Amino acid sequence: MPIIKRRGWALPESAVTPERLFHQRRRFVAGLAAGPILMSAGALLAGCEEQDIKTASAETTDDPSAKLYPVERNTTYKAERPLTDERLATTYNNYYEFGSSKNIWQRAQDLPIRPWTVRIDGMVEQPFEIDIDDLLAKMPLEERVYRHRCVEAWSMVVPWSGFPLRALVDLARPLSSAKYVKMVSFSNPEVAVGQKAAWYPWPYVEGLTIAEATNDLAFIATGIYGKPMPKQNGAPLRLAVPWKYGFKSTKGIVQFEFTDKRPFSFWENIQASEYGFWANVNPEVPHPRWSQATERVLGFDERVPTQLYNGYGEYVAELYDGLEGEKLFM
Repeated sequence: MPIIKRRGWALPESAVTPERLFHQRRRFVAGLAAGPILMSAGALLAGCEEQDIKTASAETTDDPSAKLYPVERNTTYKAERPLTDERLATTYNNYYEFGSSKNIWQRAQDLPIRPWTVRIDGMVEQPFEIDIDDLLAKMPLEERVYRHRCVEAWSMVVPWSGFPLRALVDLARPLSSAKYVKMVSFSNPEVAVGQKAAWYPWPYVEGLTIAEATNDLAFIATGIYGKPMPKQNGAPLRLAVPWKYGFKSTKGIVQFEFTDKRPFSFWENIQASEYGFWANVNPEVPHPRWSQATERVLGFDERVPTQLYNGYGEYVAELYDGLEGEKLFM
């Protein structure tokens, strides 16, 4: 991995940002042109009771994987700006399985994450199921600090713990004919009340090409801020692909299916003209209803320019050579 003095995603430490509340999904599915609503980070924190904020970051203490954390940080990946306040990252969440509001972290606490079985199947040498704790024991855990860029034009900087997705691909032993990995999230509508909304194509499905999945940056996150992953952030397994918009980073994963057919993802199923398969960050390609040229970083109060591939182009741009006919940036 090349080490460069000044990373392409470096931003001034004064960087930026209130947040956006996304349009409700009913309105989205109906195709209404309602844009995101801005809320300042200060207002968000002011609306949270101090005890609630402490609880949001302490819910993981009874997780049986807690003894694994913190893990050693991989210093190859530097955001070169301050980490987002843990309180914000754990109380300002998109997780539509629990509702369309950003303030769903309390509802998410009802999700049982033990037992949790992960299915690996499709075009692999031998399909199998594995318990989450057995999977963690097999994986090379490390911490990586990544920028996270939401399609709603807000962003944060987060210390994820977890393992390279490439390690899971190696464990799966896919056939050479497999071209994609499809990731499927849990289904539990009795707890995740958002899954009772029949107008959404549950469960949440996402996918990557095998080349993307085995890229150095692709990461399966199992923890955050030196602790097990909180339920509202996607426990026990979530994807982190920092060069793509956040909706690609599916949460609560229960299945990895290797296939030769490109997966039709959750948001594509809802509105393919606005949310595509590739979803790479590009400031010059606006969302049909708002600009992507700038972003707001949670916890600050000014906008900064958006970076191509969220600043990670040196790692991933070559993945898309020869794909100029594809809609790579939506």
